Amino acid sequence: MSLRSAPLAVEAPERARDGLFTPEIRAQIDAHVAKYPPEWKQSAVMPALTLVQEWNGGWLTRELMDDVAAYLDMPPVAVYEVATFYGMYDLEPVGRHKIGVCNSVSCLLCGSEDLIHHVERKYGVRPGETTADGRFTFKEVECLGACRHAPAVLVGKTYHECLTPEALDKLIEELD
Repeated sequence: MSLRSAPLAVEAPERARDGLFTPEIRAQIDAHVAKYPPEWKQSAVMPALTLVQEWNGGWLTRELMDDVAAYLDMPPVAVYEVATFYGMYDLEPVGRHKIGVCNSVSCLLCGSEDLIHHVERKYGVRPGETTADGRFTFKEVECLGACRHAPAVLVGKTYHECLTPEALDKLIEELD
C-alpha cells in the first residue's frame, strides 16, 4: 500500500477549527497547508508546530499540540510523535535563547564534545537544562548538516561552524 492511498483517520475535533490560535497564526499555517493537496494537509504539521511554538514563547504544551492536531484534522498522537521525535521542538519552558551543539559523529570528531563540556563547566548547565537566569537553554542536537565545517552550533536560528570554546563564549556573551 502506498502512502498516498492511506490518509490519516481522524476523530472529530472537540473545538471549532476557526477558534484555534490567532487569525495571524491560522493564516500562516494555512499558507503552509496550501502547499499540499487538500487530502494531505497534515504534511504541514512541522511548520505549524514551529509557528505555534514561537508564538508560545519557544515551547509546546499538550493543549497546543492538540490544537494543531484539530486544525490539521489529524490524530493528536501523530502530532505528539513529531514533536517528541525532532529536537527543534521543546515540551517544557525554555530560556530566552536556545543553544544547540551538534552531537553527530563528524562534529564529535571535530570537537563538539569539548564544546558541550565547556558549556557545562563554565555556565553550569547540562544539555536539556536552562541557565538559572533564564538566559539560554542548552541542548545537544542531532546533525545540523554542517559536517564539512564541524563542530556546528545553532544559536537561535543561526548556524555557526568551526567553533572553539572561545568562539562559543563570544556568541553567548552577545546574547541579552
